[in-house]
Amino acid sequence: MIFAHKIALDLTQAQEAYCRKAVGTARFTYNWALAQWKTQYRNGEKPPAAKLKVQWNALKREQYPWVDEVHKDANQQPFPNLNTAFQKFFRHEAHYPTFKKKGQHDSFYISNDKCQMQGKRFRIPRLGWVRMREALRFEGKLMSAVVSRTADRWYVSLAVQLETSPTPCENQAGRVGVDLGVAHLATLSTGEQVDGPKPLKAALRTLRRMHRQLTRRVKGSAHWYKTKAKLARLHARIAAIRTDALHKLTTTLARSCEQIVIEALHVKGMVRNHRLARAVSDMGLGTFRRMLTYKAEAYGAQVIVADRWFPSSKMCRVCGVLHDNLTLEDRVFLCEACGHTEDRDLHAAKNLQAYPGLQGNDHVCGLLSAGQTAQAPGETRQVEAETMKCAHVCTF
Repeated sequence: MIFAHKIALDLTQAQEAYCRKAVGTARFTYNWALAQWKTQYRNGEKPPAAKLKVQWNALKREQYPWVDEVHKDANQQPFPNLNTAFQKFFRHEAHYPTFKKKGQHDSFYISNDKCQMQGKRFRIPRLGWVRMREALRFEGKLMSAVVSRTADRWYVSLAVQLETSPTPCENQAGRVGVDLGVAHLATLSTGEQVDGPKPLKAALRTLRRMHRQLTRRVKGSAHWYKTKAKLARLHARIAAIRTDALHKLTTTLARSCEQIVIEALHVKGMVRNHRLARAVSDMGLGTFRRMLTYKAEAYGAQVIVADRWFPSSKMCRVCGVLHDNLTLEDRVFLCEACGHTEDRDLHAAKNLQAYPGLQGNDHVCGLLSAGQTAQAPGETRQVEAETMKCAHVCTF
C-alpha cells in the first residue's frame, strides 16, 4: 500500500524562485501538449501521449531552451498527466481537459530515482536540500514526490510504499452506523454526535469583505496582488480546517470499528439545492467517504455502503413503518404507529447499523453483494451492489 504525506516546506527566496520556474515549466509543457493534441485531433488523428512527448523532446531545446534550467521531470511528467486526464474524460469520470492557469494548482513532479531525504530535509534536483516543517511519518520505499503551492505556501507530497500496514486499534468495536448531515457532521449509532467546524460559515463575513476589497483594486496593481494573496490564504485556511476535522473523524472510525455503515449520498444532487449547497459543501461529505474508504482498507475495517434509496430516516426502527411525510424541518422522529420518539439523526444512524450487509470479519471495502434485500413493511426492496474503489494513494 502507498501512503502520501504532505509536508510544508521552508524555502529561501532563491529556492522559491526555482520552484516557481519549475511549476511554470510544467504548466507550459502541459498546455503545449494539450494544444498539440487538439490541433492533431482536428486533422483526424488521436495522438498518444508518447508521440507528443517525442515531438516535444525534438524541439524543446531549440525553441524553448529555458526548460533546461529546471530538472527534467518538470517537462516530462505533464504528458502522462494529460494522458490520464483524457482517459478519465473518455470513461466519463471527468470533464474535458482544460488549459492550466498560472497560480491555480501549481505543481511539479519528481521521480523516485531523484528523491532523497535526510530527516527534515528533502533534496530537489538542481536546487539542493530544502527544509521541511516535519519529518516523514512513514517508513518505507520512497516512490515519488510532488512539490505544489497553495496560496503562498509550498508543500511536498511524498508517496511511500509501506512494508507493513498500519496497526489497527486493539479494542475495536463492532458495527457502527454513521449518519452524515449539516446540523452535525456525523451522528453515530452509539449516540455520539460529532460537530463539524463549519469553517466557511465562520469566515463568510471576512470573505465577503475581502472580495469587495479585491473588486475595488485596479487589476494588476500592487494592492490588487496583495489583496488577492490575502484572499487565497484565507481560502487555504478554510480548506485546511475542514480537511483536518475530516481526517481526525475518519481515522478514529477506521481504527476503532470493525464495520462502518454509511449512506450512499448523492452529493452532486444535494449541492444543486441552493438552500443546502453551501452547508453541504462546508461539511465535505464527499471527501468524508473517500477518506473513510482508504483508511478502512489500511486499518482492516469494513465499510458498508447502504443503498441510496434505503429509508434510514423515514423507517421506524421499532415497528418498521415508513413515514413518507417526514421533512428536513422535522428534527425529531415520531412514529404514529407505535409512538416511538427519537432524535432524527440518531434514529437514522441506528437504522444504518441494522442495515443488512455482510457479517463476519472479511475486512473488504465495498461490501454489498447483489441479491441482498432490505425488508420494509409490506415490501421487499432490492439492494443494488455498490463497489467502492479503494484509494491506494492515501493521505493521513
